[in-house]
Amino acid sequence: MGILERIHEPADLRRLSPRQLEELAAEIRAYLVEKVSRTGGHLGPNLGVVELTMAIHRVFSSPKDAIVFDTGHQSYVHKLLTDRQDFGKLRQEGGLSGYPSRAESIHDIVENSHATTALSWADGIARAFELDGAEDRRAVAVIGDGAMTGGMAWEALNNIAEDSERPLVIVLNDNGRSYAPTVGGVVRRLEPVRRLDSIRVNRSYENFMDWTKQTLQDAGTPGKMAYGALHSLKRGVKDIFVDAGIFDSLGLKYVGPVDGHSIQDLEEALTLARDYGGPVVVHAITEKGRGYKPAEEDSVDRFHAVGKIHPETGLPVAPARFGWTSIFAEEINVLAHENDRIIGVTAAMLRPVGLGPFSESFPDRVIDVGIAEQHSLTMSAGLAFAGFHPVVALYATFLNRGFDQLLMDVAMHRAPVTIMLDRAGITGDDGASHNGMWDLSLAAMIPRLRAAAPRDGTQLRALLHEAINVNGPTLVRYPKGDVPQEIPAIRKVGDFDVVGERTAQLPGCNVAVVAVGAMASNACAAVDLVAGDVGVTVIDPRWVLPVSSSLVEYLEGFDAVVTVEDGIVDGGVGTEIELALERSGARLPVERLGISKNFLSHAKRDVILEREGMSARAIAQAVSQAAGVRVRQVL
Repeated sequence: MGILERIHEPADLRRLSPRQLEELAAEIRAYLVEKVSRTGGHLGPNLGVVELTMAIHRVFSSPKDAIVFDTGHQSYVHKLLTDRQDFGKLRQEGGLSGYPSRAESIHDIVENSHATTALSWADGIARAFELDGAEDRRAVAVIGDGAMTGGMAWEALNNIAEDSERPLVIVLNDNGRSYAPTVGGVVRRLEPVRRLDSIRVNRSYENFMDWTKQTLQDAGTPGKMAYGALHSLKRGVKDIFVDAGIFDSLGLKYVGPVDGHSIQDLEEALTLARDYGGPVVVHAITEKGRGYKPAEEDSVDRFHAVGKIHPETGLPVAPARFGWTSIFAEEINVLAHENDRIIGVTAAMLRPVGLGPFSESFPDRVIDVGIAEQHSLTMSAGLAFAGFHPVVALYATFLNRGFDQLLMDVAMHRAPVTIMLDRAGITGDDGASHNGMWDLSLAAMIPRLRAAAPRDGTQLRALLHEAINVNGPTLVRYPKGDVPQEIPAIRKVGDFDVVGERTAQLPGCNVAVVAVGAMASNACAAVDLVAGDVGVTVIDPRWVLPVSSSLVEYLEGFDAVVTVEDGIVDGGVGTEIELALERSGARLPVERLGISKNFLSHAKRDVILEREGMSARAIAQAVSQAAGVRVRQVL
């Protein structure tokens, strides 16, 4: 039996010798490579935090001490040390989440997995400990993988620094990267102290306390009393901390930089921070992908997130198919060569969102703002004002963080900014916080914003071209994964396409199915599954918001309407179509299909679509039901 199998709770770590700790670290790395290579997941970040996570759990007592991870994808080691060692179905239905999960363990606190939130969470928890008089409890925020580039982290730091008594320890896991190397002035400010050749733990505290212990305890009872008082007086040890400039200017104490792969050094620094009693930053230098050669040699992202791979080589088990992101990457690069006013903007995800080729062609025209979506959108409004056309590429779930800026800075100012939303709709294995299912409902509230949803790769290219030529804000959204086969238009009607059709055999049974983006594939498949003599016409609006008058006029010629969208069903495209028909005076039954207003557990996309009533079979049933309602109304 290995050491890992004997670890059932963090307290078990404290019984291990230094040699056993080294063996455990090696076991954990081997386990992660073996298991994550079979399921896919965030491999590189977790290989880099093995010793750091072990040291945190040896120094602090979870769950009494609250440990918050930012970002949550670096919590795999934490799971292993808190009695979750079955990674066989990681990120699969019925298996462990790829992020912290309260349903899994009392040791998990924050499960939203959106970066830059941990310091605010920890500040709130630490304040609560203070209010309750819980002097023996600490809040620990583990922040890293580029999260310190986000503005919310600095808002939290500003508040944390207000109270020198707050029982809060900030562990800065500094691997110099988010997905790719971390960018920004904050990083440059820390660079002089983060170089590996300058790693040290400031030992003045230990040296000072050793001297006072020997000197004062040799002085009899009065000396021993003086030593005890000094040992417990945190103000008496303030000079042990290093001036880190950027943290010191906020009044925060700082320890580091510390070798993030030395458990001994980490424990000394964390113990010092724990015992100080006020807010302290512990700066640990780690290496993303450490201990796994394919990850260490991957200069792009150190195996930040992988699919199924061969553990021996790190090569994918199956070659990656040509996906939505690849199409965007090709097309934006083509447009960039044609139009020198196009600027690419990303928030710490240059390659995951497809801006890599553009950046290689024109490095001065692609801006990585770090994990700062709010800034990316308002900065883009400024670029647009000065005559450029920014293309902001984000994961759809992260648009939520920039809603106010999209509303007030981009849309209200009619800024010609194009937002490309990757991983829109159901992402499946990524879990509740990473489904990009809120974007259409958000977009529907924003005046002057035009939103498009391509049904296939050809339409993605076409809609991107059209968006660039709009003198105002535009949004183009597309899902995660493989691109479906091209769905040609049967005919064009105004500004939309008819992509599927079956003629009704009886009057009063013509149903229009309005399919948003990638849902066109299921809608077309549903045509042949509709029972009876119902006529079905599948419509792809292409530009889905605002609802066009020509689409409303066309729908008025049908007996019923079914809408299907890969987004929240309430307040989305279907709702807007229903409202537009009501305003036009049309009295048609409208059946809206979409994602229910819930946080979805991780599962395969197709499983979730079936569960949420958006499979081809479910669409066919909705069409039959809508036709039946209309026939009964007529009779």
